Amino acid sequence: MTTMQQQYKEYIEKFKQKAPAEMQEQMSQAIEELENSSEGKGLKVGQEAPDFTLPDAKGSQVNLYDVLEDGPVIVTFYRGGWCPYCNMELKAYQDILEDIHGAGGQLIAISPQTPDASLSTQEKNDLQFHVLSDEGNNVADEFNLVYHLPDYLIDIYKEKEFGLEEKNNDNSWTLPVAATYVISKDGTIAYEYTKADYKDRAEPSEVLEELKKA
Repeated sequence: MTTMQQQYKEYIEKFKQKAPAEMQEQMSQAIEELENSSEGKGLKVGQEAPDFTLPDAKGSQVNLYDVLEDGPVIVTFYRGGWCPYCNMELKAYQDILEDIHGAGGQLIAISPQTPDASLSTQEKNDLQFHVLSDEGNNVADEFNLVYHLPDYLIDIYKEKEFGLEEKNNDNSWTLPVAATYVISKDGTIAYEYTKADYKDRAEPSEVLEELKKA
């Protein structure tokens, strides 16, 4: 099986060949600015995960601490179904979902998309785990993951017609940093991977190994 990191590498190479140099420079600049800011740093190992209740793609409410009663949980925050890196990540988790369940764990993916947009993401990637909608990024904010897009990046996203305002039902132009947590049954964060660079994400198979330790 091709690892997610290999898929990322191949996609990035194609992007570099096709995308205008100015756009690539601006995207890199946005990542660097976020790295040097105080936004989106995330919670750390040993902290207690904030409880939350969010709707899934079909409107049912899912509560973190209810899910934790059955065992540890992987919680991964993604930017949206418009993001190719997010889709590759979600598919990679789907590929190992049986192993996650076999280890006694569950998987929750969260984005600021509306339930309708989340349903499109779920169906497109044939996802069999919780895909939750955090409209307004309220839960992402409790995990200290929210950041504001700079104006020049907003212009790029509008030009590429990602449709964030419609898919998120929100015109704040904020997103969660792509971050992944393993949360122990008692609600403690046992593992975290938080990077300003949306192309830098934990390999799902490695997160599974951390889940087994939780």
